[in-house]
Amino acid sequence: MISGLVIILFLIDHIHAGPGTTPNLKHIVIGRCYDYITLVKPSSRYNCEEIWREFEEAVVRRRPCSVRVKDYQRMFRATSQTLPCDKLLFWSKTRELMHSYAAVTGRFWTLEDTLVGFMFNDLVWCGQQERDRGFDFQSCPEWSACVTHPVYSLWNRASLNFAAAACGNITVLLNGSIENAFNRKSMFGSVELDNLNPRMVNHVHIKVIPNLEGPFVESCSKGSILELISVLESRGFRWSCTDRDVTLMILQCMKNPRQSSCQTCSSSLLHRKSLHL
Repeated sequence: MISGLVIILFLIDHIHAGPGTTPNLKHIVIGRCYDYITLVKPSSRYNCEEIWREFEEAVVRRRPCSVRVKDYQRMFRATSQTLPCDKLLFWSKTRELMHSYAAVTGRFWTLEDTLVGFMFNDLVWCGQQERDRGFDFQSCPEWSACVTHPVYSLWNRASLNFAAAACGNITVLLNGSIENAFNRKSMFGSVELDNLNPRMVNHVHIKVIPNLEGPFVESCSKGSILELISVLESRGFRWSCTDRDVTLMILQCMKNPRQSSCQTCSSSLLHRKSLHL
């Protein structure tokens, strides 16, 4: 009996192994909301205080591992947004490069460019074990601890909405230096892909980008990318795939210009330029 109690206490402690709610969460979220509607998208009209109230209601009235996707329904209703066609950029395991690519080209919208993505990016939150006690600033469950994690549930719904709104041409950025670059358990593979509408999306551009130094594990012609292509074809999407995107290579070389592949890329670009002189 005692050993069983010890195991239960261990599991409870293990579930709460992650960091607690981000300090000053309310000020950060509301502040980002006002930044968004005044600086990022000044034509937007949202009630930031109402959004916070609906978010807080969804989280603090439930235990840390019992916040479902549908519990955020009222908050998402208050943050509904029309997204532009031909600009949405999806990604998996390429976060840093994705943000650089979107910033440099100026052509793309990522999930983090939406109001919800902008407000909650890189934040952590959960309620107390006892309901109606507010946020737990000491510890929150790890994402893997439960399927109804408060952070995971919000991003799940945000990703679903982002994909469902996609129209025209979209781009998917995947990491060619890992196995399962397309992973059915990732947010893109498990949520976003299934919610793309083939009647609204004209073309899916797949860009596979390995690390400059390798390893070169997957490409358009091998690995899990073939599974992604198969899924797209089975659902009637038109697609194209490249694993040698020059802009992405240049962005990588800007961070590590001494890589041999960067020297080759530089020589190739100089040769191409001389042909047009």
